[in-house]
Amino acid sequence: MIVTRRQALVGTGISLAATTVAGCATYGEGPTGTASPEPSRPAPAAEPAPGGGQAIAKVADVPVGSGVIVDDVVLTQPTPGVFKGFSSVCTHAGCTVNQIGDGRINCPCHGSSFNLDGTVAKGPATRPLNAKDVSVQGDSIVVR
Repeated sequence: MIVTRRQALVGTGISLAATTVAGCATYGEGPTGTASPEPSRPAPAAEPAPGGGQAIAKVADVPVGSGVIVDDVVLTQPTPGVFKGFSSVCTHAGCTVNQIGDGRINCPCHGSSFNLDGTVAKGPATRPLNAKDVSVQGDSIVVR
């Protein structure tokens, strides 16, 4: 069977349209015809903070003994009330760290991991993550 270029393009267009319609129908209403609950949304974009800097997360969003990655910033709370900020760029080969778990900030590319204070826990990275200037203002964490 030979498929012409035109047939392939038409088939692709129909598939995309059907997928879009199905996605819209699923998102709009729940099974009983009532509006479905709001889907989870990512954290709001950085907002200017009073006194300078950008509020990038709420204090409550950063668990003690762990952390979160917000855009290109890693935020950690190694001990209660102590917040640290780092670049999400691994110092080994420039990949982006993508996970925080078991008290470590992990890079998926070559297996480097960092402690919650940014120091190297496991190589091949030999340098700590680059620090970011963060502070707490009210219930927000601000990066400058």
